Amino acid sequence: MSRLTSLPEWTKLSELAQAIKPAHMRDWFNDDPSRPEKMQAEACGLFLDYSKNRINDEALDALIDLARAQDFEARRDAMFNGSHINTTEGRAVLHTALRNFSADELHVNGEDVMPAVRNTLDKIRTFTEALHNGEYKGYTGKPLKQVVSIGIGGSFLGPKIMTEALKPYHQHAVDVHFVANVDGCHIKDVLAGLDHEETLVMMSSKSFSTQETLQNTQTAKQWFLDGGGKQEDIAKHFIAVSSNVKAATEFGIDEDNIFPMWDWVGGRYSLWSAIGLPISMALGYEHFEALLKGAHDMDTHFQEAPLKDNLPVLLGLLGVWYRNFFDAQSHVLLPYYHYLRGLPAYVQQLDMESNGKGVTQPGEVVDYATGPVIWGSEGTNGQHSFHQLIHQGNTLIPADFLLPLTVPNQDDTHHAMLASNCFGQSQALMQGKTFDECYADLSDSDMEASERERIAQHKTMPGNKPSNTLLFEKLDPYTLGSLVAMYEHKVFVQGVIWDLNSFDQWGVELGKVLGNQVLDGINGEQSADAFDASTQQLIDRFRARNAPE
Repeated sequence: MSRLTSLPEWTKLSELAQAIKPAHMRDWFNDDPSRPEKMQAEACGLFLDYSKNRINDEALDALIDLARAQDFEARRDAMFNGSHINTTEGRAVLHTALRNFSADELHVNGEDVMPAVRNTLDKIRTFTEALHNGEYKGYTGKPLKQVVSIGIGGSFLGPKIMTEALKPYHQHAVDVHFVANVDGCHIKDVLAGLDHEETLVMMSSKSFSTQETLQNTQTAKQWFLDGGGKQEDIAKHFIAVSSNVKAATEFGIDEDNIFPMWDWVGGRYSLWSAIGLPISMALGYEHFEALLKGAHDMDTHFQEAPLKDNLPVLLGLLGVWYRNFFDAQSHVLLPYYHYLRGLPAYVQQLDMESNGKGVTQPGEVVDYATGPVIWGSEGTNGQHSFHQLIHQGNTLIPADFLLPLTVPNQDDTHHAMLASNCFGQSQALMQGKTFDECYADLSDSDMEASERERIAQHKTMPGNKPSNTLLFEKLDPYTLGSLVAMYEHKVFVQGVIWDLNSFDQWGVELGKVLGNQVLDGINGEQSADAFDASTQQLIDRFRARNAPE
């Protein structure tokens, strides 16, 4: 038995879960109409209704006790003050410093990092303004109107999804295109529609050697040279976010156009850094800064709000409740707003890369479930596909519903229909429909009693399926910043309770290393002894089909 599962707080939660499981939320609402008023929280433009959860005050208090038994508050403070909480890599975790608008110093290894952060923000502002006003020009003197942002993982997903989510705020000074997949079809399709004289390529890689990112950047470089540019012109058309200044300058990038990265910022937390430059280029710096300010205010809320009123804490505790005491293996995100459709993919990486771990901080193999599978899609599309499984499947899948109260250029009919579906789905998941109700619905049919019973059984929905509903006035940059930071901190809460290092990703690193080895094998630069028989067979078949003629 692990330390966590031997805690008295864990035992108490197990007992409470067994007592609560037979209860139905429908009865709780009938018995206490004021339940929603008691189970809500609000901060930084976000309103959370968590009343449709299979939890009561006693269980919530017990979850808070478990968090405190795991020293949550001290670990939270350690993250914000720059302690090396990424213990396997000996690093601080300070994505919060990137959006810190206080005047406080923040020391890492004895050095105040805030001047460098502020200088980078000034550099982002200056570059964005020069690009937008046409001052920054290409080698032929033309203003640059197209931006190709090349990255992978967090250096791609964060900027892309934030830019998509804030489409109503685009400035249209430049068009930003995102490329991540090393499949050559993607980069070639993007470049095919562009004029190299008016295109800026941004390469995001801390090492300047990430396989997919470097290959796509090399392809873009060749495209630029084939179009008529020369090696010395690279400096005006390529920029980088990287720690490897030497490699970037050897590539041809002007050192003044290399934006810094720090080892205390992980990729999936990097959109707040210069990795977010494409957001600034698409929206304008003022909106990028508003994104940061929303996240900063959520940081403050996370640090200061009582745990029972704390949005990230509440969501994190509910996640632990279902994962560990109800055997929920996944969690679904359902944004009812088209521009926010990428959020499930963003949180998927954030959560699964952070807490998809099976070893505690001290190196103990866990004997309890950790990170869930995160998935989802925009409403109402999912209602016509996978919602069926959530409603009538025998696997518990907690859900987050997200909805802006107003949208740009609002069509009241469309938005009312969208909201009605969002609220109706959460109600249906909680309430369900009993066999008797379904049987009564068939009373006017010509079916015999036995057939009515059979069909009613198929129509019955058990309900009692938990969900949270998050409302916000509108999805502006500030609100999106607070929303993303809230999910970041939710993941942190769960990682603390499970005693994980939520800030390394050795599983990702292994895949990179083996991918490079296999590439050597495909190129004939690695002996067959390096691979298992199956992998070598696949390499041989690929080489046979792609051998030079």
